[in-house]
Amino acid sequence: MSYAVLRSPQALRFVGRKDELGALCQALAATPSVAFVAGEAGIGKTRLIHEALQQISGTKRRVLAGSCLPLREPFPYGPVVDLFRDLREELPPGLNPICGALRVHLPELAAGLPPAPEPVVDQRAAQHRLFRAVRALLEALGDTVVVVEDVHWADDGTRDLLRFLADAPPPRLSVVLSHRSEDLPDGGLPLGRAYRCPQGTTEIRIPLRPLDQAAVSDMTAAMTGGAPVSAELAAELHRRTAGIPFVLEETVRTLLAGTGKRQLPDLDALATMRVPALLLEATADRMAQLSPTAADAVRAAATLRVPAEEELIAQVMDGPGESGGPPSAAPGSRPADHHRRTAAGALREALSAGLLCEEPGGRYGFRHTLAQQAVYSMLPGPDRHRLHRRALTALARTDPPPLVRLAYHARLSGDWTAWHRHCEQAVDAAHAMGDTALVVELLEELLSDDRLPTRERGRLAARLSREAAVGLAHRRATGLLRRVLRDTSLPEGLRGEIRLNLGLLLNNQAGRYQEGRADTATAVAELRERPALAARGMAALAMPGWGDQPLHVHQKWIERAEELVATQPDGALRIAVRGNHLALLMSTGAPSVWAQAEELLGQGRSVAERREVARACGNLADAATCLGHYEEARRYRLEGRRLAAECGAPYLESILEGTALRLAWYTGRWDGLAERARCASELVGGVSGIAADAHLVRGLLASARGEWEEAQDRLRDAGLADPANAPANIRAAASAAMARVRMACGEVDTGCAEALRAVEWIRKKEIWTWAADLAPMAVVALVRCGRYGEAAELTAEFHARLAGRDAPLAAAAQQACEGILATAATRHREAVTAFGAARAAYAVLPQPYSAARAQEAAARNLLALRDTSGAARLAEAAEEFAALGAIRDASRCRRELRRSGTTVSSRRGRRGYGSRLSPRETEVARLVALGRTNREIAQVLFLSPRTVEQHVARVLRKLNVASRSEVASNTYPYL
Repeated sequence: MSYAVLRSPQALRFVGRKDELGALCQALAATPSVAFVAGEAGIGKTRLIHEALQQISGTKRRVLAGSCLPLREPFPYGPVVDLFRDLREELPPGLNPICGALRVHLPELAAGLPPAPEPVVDQRAAQHRLFRAVRALLEALGDTVVVVEDVHWADDGTRDLLRFLADAPPPRLSVVLSHRSEDLPDGGLPLGRAYRCPQGTTEIRIPLRPLDQAAVSDMTAAMTGGAPVSAELAAELHRRTAGIPFVLEETVRTLLAGTGKRQLPDLDALATMRVPALLLEATADRMAQLSPTAADAVRAAATLRVPAEEELIAQVMDGPGESGGPPSAAPGSRPADHHRRTAAGALREALSAGLLCEEPGGRYGFRHTLAQQAVYSMLPGPDRHRLHRRALTALARTDPPPLVRLAYHARLSGDWTAWHRHCEQAVDAAHAMGDTALVVELLEELLSDDRLPTRERGRLAARLSREAAVGLAHRRATGLLRRVLRDTSLPEGLRGEIRLNLGLLLNNQAGRYQEGRADTATAVAELRERPALAARGMAALAMPGWGDQPLHVHQKWIERAEELVATQPDGALRIAVRGNHLALLMSTGAPSVWAQAEELLGQGRSVAERREVARACGNLADAATCLGHYEEARRYRLEGRRLAAECGAPYLESILEGTALRLAWYTGRWDGLAERARCASELVGGVSGIAADAHLVRGLLASARGEWEEAQDRLRDAGLADPANAPANIRAAASAAMARVRMACGEVDTGCAEALRAVEWIRKKEIWTWAADLAPMAVVALVRCGRYGEAAELTAEFHARLAGRDAPLAAAAQQACEGILATAATRHREAVTAFGAARAAYAVLPQPYSAARAQEAAARNLLALRDTSGAARLAEAAEEFAALGAIRDASRCRRELRRSGTTVSSRRGRRGYGSRLSPRETEVARLVALGRTNREIAQVLFLSPRTVEQHVARVLRKLNVASRSEVASNTYPYL
C-alpha cells in the first residue's frame, strides 16, 4: 500500500527504531558511506533519516536533501540536481572546471560556477561530464550528507547518477537513499543493478519493519500526552494498523478527533471508527493505478474481509449473477469486450502493487484491517450487496459450512432470513465448543435487529443474558438487555429471567453493585412462578460482597433460597445455592464450613453442575484468602480454574486470577507481581470486579516501595473512588492501605478519617474478618491522633467480634492491635510479647510482609528498653523487607539502626559490585526511573539528599547513560 504524505517528520516522539537509528548514525560518521533505507509506504523511512540528521545537527556537516516524485514524464537528474539549488552564496571558490557543466542545469548558481565547457555531440559523453561535475562539486563542499528519498520513483538518468556517486563517492560524503522494495523496477534493485560497495566505503542496508506492540503503545501514548495505553487497546491498534507508523498515526488522530480530547476512547469507538481520510485517499490513488481485473480482485478480497484462497476470490469476482446466468460484470463499468485476465493474474498484479499480501496457506488478504475497510468503503451499495451474495453462494458450497461467515455475508447482502438462520446455527456451534465470547457477540448482533418480533426478541435476550453472565463482555449486552426489558408485553417470567441475569452481569462484570442488586431484587419478585430462577436470585443477593447490606440480610436471603431448592431436581441449581451459602459462612469465619466445602467439591457430573462447582471454588478461594487460610485458598483456586477452563467460563477464570494476585501479595511472592497485576487489569478491561484485585495489589506494592502517588491512584481504582460499587473485602483492604499512605505523607488526620470510615462500614456489614488489614491501621491512626480511648475500644470490639471465628489472619491482626496499644502506653515488654505473637501468627500463614512489620515493631520496643537484641531483630526485619522488595520499609529499619548507633553486619556479608548496581543503587535507580527527584528519593529511602546524589551519579556511570531520563529505558523498561 502506498501513502503519499506531506507532514513534518517531527510530529511525534521517535519510538521503536533505536537499533536502526544507531546503525544509520554510524554510517553517517564513517565517510565515505552509502546507506540504503528500505521499507513499505508509511513505515517511517523519512522519520528515521530525519532523526539521524538531527544527531549531526550540531556538527559542521552540510545536508543536501531531495526526493523523487511519481511524475508521469521523467525529469532527468532532477532529484539530484535539485540538491544544489539553495547553495547560491555557499559555493566554495576554486571549483574544478568540470563543474561548469552544471550551468545549464543550475542557472541560479551561474555566478559561482566555472564557465561552461565546450558542448559535446555524444550524449553519453555529456552525461558522463555531468556526473563528474556533480561529484566534483560534492567533493569541493567537503563534509556533506546527500539524502535522496523515494528512489523507486527515480528516472533512469537519476538512477545512473546515483549509481555513479555510490560507486566512487568523494572521501567526506555520505549518501542516504530510501526506497520501497515493492515499487522498485528492474527486479527490485534500487540502483538498477546489483551494488558492489567499493573498497574503503561504508555500506549499510537498513530494512524497516512494522512496529511491535510495545512501540505501538509508546507511539500512541506520545500522541495522547503520555497517557498510559492498555495492553488490550495496544494489541487492537497493532492488529488494525499492522504496526505501520503512518496508519497508526492517522488512526489515533481520527480517534482523538472523535473525542475532542487527547484521551483515547474505548475499544468500541475503535471498532466503529471511520477510515482516516489520508488513508482513504492513498488507497483510492493506488486502486486507480490497477487494471480493472486486478481492482476486481481487490474488491472481492475486501468483501470477504478475511484472507481467502485464490479460488474463493475468483468466485466472488466472477460468480454467476442473481439469475444464475453468465458472469456479471465486476463493480465499475468497463467495455464489454475487455479481455479479462485470470484470477491468478489479477492477484499477481494486486500483490505487486502492495494492495494485497499473501498469508500462510495460500490465502490472500490485506496488510492491515484499515486497508480492507478503505477499499470496502469505496464500494457503492448495489455492488456491495452483489459481492456479498456471491460470497454467500460460494461459501455455502463448502463442507463444513463456515456459519459465522455465512451469517456475515447474509446480513450484508440484505438476506435477513438467511442471516437469522445462519447466526443461530453459529450460536449453537459456538456454544457446543464452549466459545462464550463468540456466542455473546452473535446474540448481540441478532438483538440489534429492530425487526425482530417480541417473542423472538425475548427468547434471544434470555439466551444472551445467560451466556453473558459467564463471559467477560458486558457493555453492549447490558444496554441491549435493558432495552428489551422496556417492552411491557414480555411475559413476567421471561422478563424476570432476563432481569435476573442482567443483575448478575451488572454486579459481576460491570461492578455496578447498587444497580445490579436492585435489578436482582426486582427479578426475584417477577420470578414468583419460576422458583428455581428465583432461588438463584436470592442466592446472589446472599453474597456479602455486594453492596452495603448487613450480614443478617444476606443470611435471610440464603435461607429462603435453600428452602426453594430443597425440592428442585436441578442439580446445578442446588450446587449454586449451596456454594453461595458456604461462601457466606466462610466469609464470617464459621468453623464448620470446611467439611461441607469438601463435600461440595466432590459434586458435579454435568457441564452445568461443574460450572457451578467452579463458581463455588472461586467464591471459597476468595473467602479463604480473606481469612488467611492460604493453602486452602490456593487449592480452591486451582480446582476452580481447571473446571472453569473445562466448562468455558472466562469470567470465572479471571475472578480466580484476581484471587491469585492477592494470594501472591499476602504470601510474599512479589517477583514480577506488579507486571502480572498490570496485565491482568488490562486484559479484563472494564470488568471492574476482577480489575479491583489487580489494582489493589498494584497499590499495595507501590505503597511498600514508597511510591505514594502511584499507590493512591491504584487504590482509588481498586474501589475507593466509588466505594458504593467496590467489592466489600477489597474496599476494606484498600482503605487500610490508603490510610497508611496518607499517614506516611504526613496527613495523619486524613489517614485516620479514611480508616474510621472503613471501620464504620465494617460495623454495618457485620463481617469483622474483613478487617484483618484494616483494624491495626485504624488503631495506629487513632493512636497517632491521640485518641487512645477509641483505639482501645476498637481493639476490644475487634477481639469480641472474632470470638469463636476461624480467622487466622484476623487473629494475628488482633495481636498486632494489642502491641500497638501497649507501645502507645510505653508498656514495652508487653508490646514485645504481643508483636512477637503477631509475628509468629503471620509467619505461619505465611504472610511475610506483615511478619516483618511485627518484627520491626517488636525490635523498636526492645530498643526503647535498651535491650541489645533489638538491633539484631531490627536488622533481620530490614533484610526481610529488602528480600520482598519493600524498599521504604527496609530503609526505615536501617535509619533506625543508624540512629541507635548499632552496627550489625548483613548476613550475606559485604561484597563489591564492580560495574553492577548494588542493592541500594538498584533501589535508587528504580525511583529515578519513576521520575522522582533526589529529595523525593531521600524521603523514601530515609537518606540525605547528598547521599542520594552520590548514588544517582554511580547509577548513571554504571549504566553508561548521560541523563536520568535514560535510566527507565535501560533499567526498567516496563515502568
